[in-house]
Amino acid sequence: MIRLTWVQPEDLVGHELRQAEEEGHDVSAVRSRWLAAGGHLAPSRAGASPTPPAPHLRVLAVQLLDELSSPLWAGVPQGGTGGHNAPLPGAKPAASTTRGLRHRLHAAWLGRAAGCLLGKPVEKLPLTGIRSLAKATGNWPLTTWFTERGVPQDLRKAHPWNKRSAQTSLAENIDGMPEDDDLNYPLLNLRLLQRHGRDFTTTDVAKLWLDELPAARTFTAERIAYRNLLNGIEPPHTATHHNPFREWIGALIRADVHGWTHPGAPTAAADSAYRDACLTHTANGVYGAMFAAATIAEAAAGTGDVHHCLRTGLTVVPPDSRLSRAIRHAIQLATETTDFDQVVDDLHAAYGHHHWVHVIPNAALLSAALTHAEGDFTGSITRAVSGGWDTDSNGATAGSIAGLLAGHPDALPDRWTSPLKNRLASSVPGFDGTGFDTLADLTTELAESVELAQETQERPHP
Repeated sequence: MIRLTWVQPEDLVGHELRQAEEEGHDVSAVRSRWLAAGGHLAPSRAGASPTPPAPHLRVLAVQLLDELSSPLWAGVPQGGTGGHNAPLPGAKPAASTTRGLRHRLHAAWLGRAAGCLLGKPVEKLPLTGIRSLAKATGNWPLTTWFTERGVPQDLRKAHPWNKRSAQTSLAENIDGMPEDDDLNYPLLNLRLLQRHGRDFTTTDVAKLWLDELPAARTFTAERIAYRNLLNGIEPPHTATHHNPFREWIGALIRADVHGWTHPGAPTAAADSAYRDACLTHTANGVYGAMFAAATIAEAAAGTGDVHHCLRTGLTVVPPDSRLSRAIRHAIQLATETTDFDQVVDDLHAAYGHHHWVHVIPNAALLSAALTHAEGDFTGSITRAVSGGWDTDSNGATAGSIAGLLAGHPDALPDRWTSPLKNRLASSVPGFDGTGFDTLADLTTELAESVELAQETQERPHP
């Protein structure tokens, strides 16, 4: 029997109970019914229980998921940020600029790839394992790629590399950028803007996924939403129906293109990211995408430092949200603490109760890494990865932002860019083997077309 991860109802109940509690709901009665029937609360790290459930458990799981479904996001408008995620008053876009943008975007694509690749071999590993593996090869604090050379056998056994990634992401075997969802989604969003322009809807995103995105390349909230689409459920209900991953990191990792194509216009970038995110996420899951898009848009303008960009990103997130509080806490820790390992330990103490793919701990760590490194490229990606949790996603977003701030691909250290060989693998049709220089050209064209459309719309009629 094939066990399909991230979709089976009996594997979702434990995650939904935790998510509902985070949203302030009392789920004690539902939890008791589930446990009394023999259900589990802690699925494996892969997302599915190792053995098929008893038939009565699957029936009960569906019933309980229906009871726990939240109606809060039903009917959210698709054409903009609506009432739930509207940018805060005063969050006005800066004057956008495309001068030098192509170089910044080239560096951002390379940075996203390098940061993602750095984090791939240690994805899913606990913090202690990441530190032990790096220290065993004299690479702590992190300064370069992970390697298996010199790692004792007992340590390899205790903390095995990520099985999916070890063959393509260690220093000794990197040969171009291997496929990863952190790069597939930016490719999909390039196609989204090519087909539908800046006024795309959430339904446009859904149709594009069904046309272009292999289902097996989706995970967590994205896989649930994909399944919901196949079952005839339409956005925004795709984000809420039996989807306990609705506040995880998936929407944030899709935000880069929305920021890259709105340089200096963080509010517009956040609005674009919102319409994308509503397919799969709600609340803090959507806020994370908006925060990343606005931060990236400000960095893409080529003005200001990383601290200004992060402050700008926070302007589009409700200040009383759990995400905003965590990011501000992380920035404060990184500002006041010299030792980044201590910053990480404090963040794990504060937010380690979340799943390792949840947006709150990861956005906090990302912000701390960028702050502590002062936006330096190597410092940003190595700190983001060294903090654990969703290592490849955090490294990717940190690399994107730090690449923009570096301003030019030649400003990135050669040890990070040369192994990429200007080649990206992908199952998104038409993109496999594409060079990062070509992607920079495509993204720049889209950014310029978005800016022209905005100027035309804003120009007074004669």
